Amino acid sequence: MTRFVGIDVQVRRKCSYAVVNESGTMVDSGWFEDPESCAGDLAERFKGHPLYVGIDAPRLCMTAPRQWYWSGAKGTWRHKTPAERGWGRHCEVVIKALGLGNPQWTPTLEASPEWMLKGYSVFQAMDNISTTYEAFPTACYRLLEKGHSLPMTLDFSTFAPGPKDMLDACVLAATVRNFCNGLGSEVGGGDGLGTIILPAPVQEHNKPELFEWPGKQGTGNRHWAID
Repeated sequence: MTRFVGIDVQVRRKCSYAVVNESGTMVDSGWFEDPESCAGDLAERFKGHPLYVGIDAPRLCMTAPRQWYWSGAKGTWRHKTPAERGWGRHCEVVIKALGLGNPQWTPTLEASPEWMLKGYSVFQAMDNISTTYEAFPTACYRLLEKGHSLPMTLDFSTFAPGPKDMLDACVLAATVRNFCNGLGSEVGGGDGLGTIILPAPVQEHNKPELFEWPGKQGTGNRHWAID
């Protein structure tokens, strides 16, 4: 049976992970410091089970400042001004424009904070044993506030070290399960720097251009639908 894993990335404390089965029941959870060791443990523990992993961290850093900004007032893309740093990937711009959260805009590698560097290493380790996705708990919670369902059966035995971190890991695991079952959506990707998956469809909000990257029409992920 398939297993769905959620990982909340931290640097001042251990990272949390939660694993759910196809029925949405938590079957494992815990904490780790070393991504390679965690990947090895999960691969051994769930040998023979396909793994799909959602990680709360950027998959990739910026290679250079982006040259396009989204103008919410006009509903169009505009060129970057000299005063703007150009941090943030297409997927983060979409999340912000849809009102699903305030991303910590991903910069270039040399400017990446420690937790993002940890996230890059988590993706590298998990890519070796699973199919990986980037997810954003805040955006998931915002969608749930709109009435979307994300059922899951929890085991609270390992919540104590960091309740919010473990809850985020659970939401990530449930989000991956929804997405893999065709109930979620995927945004961004037009810039080639990764996408963010969500547990439910998102509204277009009359902004079809938002889901495409300027100059590269058709390269963005259009795995969204009107609610």
